[in-house]
Amino acid sequence: MINEHRRKQLLNLMAERGWDSILLYGNAWRKDPFRSLVNFNFSGDHALARVSRSGEVTATFSDPWDAEIASGNLEPDFVRAFTGGASSIAGLEFMEERFVAACGTLPVSATADVEELRRVKTAEEIEYIKRACDLADRGYQHFATVIEPGMREFELVAEVEAFLKTNGAEDNFMLIASGGTEVVGMKPPTERKFQDGDSITTELTPQVNGYYAQICRTLVLGEPSQGQLRSFAIFSEAQKAAEDLIKPGVTAAAAARAQNDVFRKHGYGEYTGAKYTRVRGHCLGLYPDETPHILEDVDYVLKQDMVVIAHPNTYLPLSGYMVFGDTLLITETGNTRLNKTEKKLFVK
Repeated sequence: MINEHRRKQLLNLMAERGWDSILLYGNAWRKDPFRSLVNFNFSGDHALARVSRSGEVTATFSDPWDAEIASGNLEPDFVRAFTGGASSIAGLEFMEERFVAACGTLPVSATADVEELRRVKTAEEIEYIKRACDLADRGYQHFATVIEPGMREFELVAEVEAFLKTNGAEDNFMLIASGGTEVVGMKPPTERKFQDGDSITTELTPQVNGYYAQICRTLVLGEPSQGQLRSFAIFSEAQKAAEDLIKPGVTAAAAARAQNDVFRKHGYGEYTGAKYTRVRGHCLGLYPDETPHILEDVDYVLKQDMVVIAHPNTYLPLSGYMVFGDTLLITETGNTRLNKTEKKLFVK
């Protein structure tokens, strides 16, 4: 349950910064700071791991079931878990004000430092992500198999969620969209019924033992239009440009620019900005949307054993919103695509 590699990293960080202790806080929304050290999928509202300078780790939970299963301390009044203060806290930005006040002296945020440690994955973490990728692939195959005209968006999402949970996913972050040129982005599912000619876009992000992997694909019901085919060709070219480029030493900005330059080349540069797209990719790990984000203004240098997804997900007037992307493991000389799903425009 304790990530020994991460504990050593945290002790080195504490020595470097002169911290006497570090707390790793998680809540129901952001469990990742806590799980980066204590990989336990707690079900309560709060969990806290405290690391002393000697390397001792204590875990405290707000829920009695979590405490019993994890052999940690129960603190029904979770404010008391922060009594005695701390030099630094990872997850400080997600904490309630009463927890911060209980620390006494305002602690230093260690969130960015711990996120930087988490970006480079251990061999064990990579194996979890590979398993999540396999589940994402099988989940998308199920998605493509069960979808039918007349089915509602929420019915399809329920089918896929049930498949993923039945096959071992702890969680799954999933967005969807369906329709034509009027569609400008993905969202949670609605009651809309699928129709012939629709583009149906989704990103599946299943979680295995805390770690997320993602796949983005587009499917057309019926015969694709020329606009849909042309749009997918551009998306495929853009995604390949990033995949061909990504390796240690390349910046997130360069990976984003490689994708955006394809859209610019084809005359669609205006659709590369924030009005039509959020990011051109992001890191993956204990949170489904980890930083650094793949954007032209992010000069972060990518490293070996980071896991990213490059996805030129955006709106084009040819087809409406479209998505296409795979999880990539950065290797010594390039990257390896961890998803096995065919790189094509799916048609049913």
